[in-house]
Amino acid sequence: MSTTTSDKLSLVLQDNLQVILQENQQLAQKLDLAAAVAVIPLLQHAERVFVVGAGRTGLALKAAAMRLMHLGLTVFVVGETTTPAIKAGDLLLAGSGSGTTSTIVKAAEKAVAAGAQVVAISTTTASPLADLATQVVVLPAAQKQDHGGEISKQYAGSLFEQGVLLLLDALFQTLWGLDGTPAEELWKRHANLE
Repeated sequence: MSTTTSDKLSLVLQDNLQVILQENQQLAQKLDLAAAVAVIPLLQHAERVFVVGAGRTGLALKAAAMRLMHLGLTVFVVGETTTPAIKAGDLLLAGSGSGTTSTIVKAAEKAVAAGAQVVAISTTTASPLADLATQVVVLPAAQKQDHGGEISKQYAGSLFEQGVLLLLDALFQTLWGLDGTPAEELWKRHANLE
C-alpha cells in the first residue's frame, strides 16, 4: 500500500471514528436517565440475573454479564448449557432493538410466567418485549433495518449495539460505586482459566 493511499485511509478511518463517537455522545444525551436508574434496584435485589440478546446485542449483554459477575452477582447467559431455570426473584435483562426478536420475546414470556422480572433495552416502548417488561430503557438509536441514515450513519443496528454496551458499562460503574468493593477484590473473581 502506498503512503498516499495509507494517508487517505487514515483520514477516512479518523472521520468514521468521529462519527461513531459523536453518535454515541448524542445517544447518551438523549437517554432517559430515570429509566436507566430504575434498573439499579432491580439488579441489586435480584436473586440471580439472566441476560439474553441475539447477535451483537447478545455479545454486549454477555460482556455485561461478566462485569456483573465481577461485582459478585449470580449471572447466567440464556442459551448456555449450564444456565438453570429462571424463577420468581430472578431478573431477565433482555436486549432487542426492535423488541420483536422472537427468541428474546419468548424468553421474556417464559421469565414472566415463572414469576421473574424483565428489564428490556430497546429502541421502542411499543413492542411485545416492552409489554412484558417491568422496566424499559429506550436507546434512541436506529433499528437494524432502518437504512435511511437519518438516525445513524452506521450500518444496521451498530449504534444500538454500542449503546447497549455503554449503558450496561455505566450501570456497572454505578453499581460498583455504590458497592464500594475495591478493584483488587473484584479481580479475585476474574477468570483464571484463560
